[in-house]
Amino acid sequence: MPAIFIHGEGSLAFAIVLGAFVSEDGATIAAAALTATATLDPAVAFLSAFAGLWFGDLGVYALARLGGPALLQRQWFQKWFGAWGVSHSQNTDGDGRFSLAASRFFPGTRLPAYLSAGFRRMPPLVFAAITAVSALAWVVLVFAAVRIAPSRSEVLQRRASEAALVGLTLFVLLHVWQKWGTIVRQRIAVAATRIAKWEFWPAWLFYSPVTLFCLWLGVRHRGFSLPAIANLNQKNGGLVGESKISILEELMSKSPEHTADGYLIEAGTPPGRLSRIRRLFNEKALQFPFVLKPDVAQRGAGFRKIESFAQAQDYLALVSAPLILQRYAPGPNEAGIFYYRFPQESAGHIFAITRKRFPFIVGDGQRSVRELVERDPRARLLAETYLQRFAASADHILPAGEWLRLVEAGNHCQGCIFSDGGDLNSEALCAAIDRVSRKLPGFFLGRYDIRYESDEQLRTGKGFTIVELNGAASEATNIYDERNTLWSAYATLYRQWALAYRIGAANRDRGYKPPAPLAIFRDWNAFTREAVQFPIAD
Repeated sequence: MPAIFIHGEGSLAFAIVLGAFVSEDGATIAAAALTATATLDPAVAFLSAFAGLWFGDLGVYALARLGGPALLQRQWFQKWFGAWGVSHSQNTDGDGRFSLAASRFFPGTRLPAYLSAGFRRMPPLVFAAITAVSALAWVVLVFAAVRIAPSRSEVLQRRASEAALVGLTLFVLLHVWQKWGTIVRQRIAVAATRIAKWEFWPAWLFYSPVTLFCLWLGVRHRGFSLPAIANLNQKNGGLVGESKISILEELMSKSPEHTADGYLIEAGTPPGRLSRIRRLFNEKALQFPFVLKPDVAQRGAGFRKIESFAQAQDYLALVSAPLILQRYAPGPNEAGIFYYRFPQESAGHIFAITRKRFPFIVGDGQRSVRELVERDPRARLLAETYLQRFAASADHILPAGEWLRLVEAGNHCQGCIFSDGGDLNSEALCAAIDRVSRKLPGFFLGRYDIRYESDEQLRTGKGFTIVELNGAASEATNIYDERNTLWSAYATLYRQWALAYRIGAANRDRGYKPPAPLAIFRDWNAFTREAVQFPIAD
């Protein structure tokens, strides 16, 4: 083998072979031009051009021969090609050999001739022999034409070199596009869909108008931090920094029949905290799974469903902040109920109800978790969130028929699907939520996250378990129903924040003083620093 081939001609030869799959004639002319400029050994160039043409011919024939019978039965094929495919598939004699050989020399006729040979199930050896001879003759003609042409002049040599370089550059670009183009197109499509669907907008963009609402309401009610006293039993009214265990313990004390009990795991060493979890597990008759989540958190951050003590140990190694160990409420249904009551009122109201649906994928035994997520019309819009959650198993092939739940936390930003649950509202349910709320002194506004057994039972005000109560920072999450318009979502949020300011103003009139906006900002800043350590939510 010539030394020059070892040092670089192999790459050019390989490029010519692959280039033939993109453009047969372009690859052949490029090989001849490289020979004319002494860039590539003539024998190597000739064999590479011939191999690219012939292998491409055989590939088209094999696809047509193997897939032809099924293709001929397709209605769309019969519609577009009529009786052509049927008549050609039924013709099994030797006719068509001459047209197959001649097609090499008449542009535009090659693909139909090769498909016809495959559909007619021409003997493989016959097809291989005819295409080998015609490909050989075509390469000889192209190389001869380039050699006979007056290409020895310096100008023509330079042009030939430039043409070869351009051809190879285009081939590389086409090859890269073929490899990565699908991924790029998919990402562009996902980005376009996320822009069109406002519920997937980034928080800073979506909530910018809400900030303006609050500024206006602050001016109107003469106090920008009034929502911080909408709830007197929560730090900052539940805007930021409130302790979830304090709220949960109050619910456990006043309404134990409707509360999933939880227990504080204070800051400390991981072994010491794991020992406390084990003690509580036995003392409180807990079972797997149970829930671990930060005592101070928002939007489902750090929520984990724990299936074993080993998982609990791994979680404790990541989070040093105080935690809540909570009994798992199976549901199977979950909803968010936004409640409010003015201090002077004797009974409260349900402002909105949100149904929560936990998306899942179903395995087919062929595709990985990553592929199933990226093929799902909705899941692919949150693929980054889901795949980060299942990073260790993203490339695992999900067995046929096996379900994989993509999220456990009932939060929209974690990938839970929300829809309007106004049909669940009833006088009995409102009365039940009001009874629970009125047992909490100083609570006037917030959202109960509950799990329940059935819609019918919930409408009677029974069969539900509170897993969390959020204060003034919570929102009526029914706005994320995909049937809602952006304007209806903002209208709902405006009414909700108007309630928070009005209730805060009413409490101010009763003598309660709201904290300074700067103090609230400091608490928010402290929370965001601590939240960095929280693991990805389940």
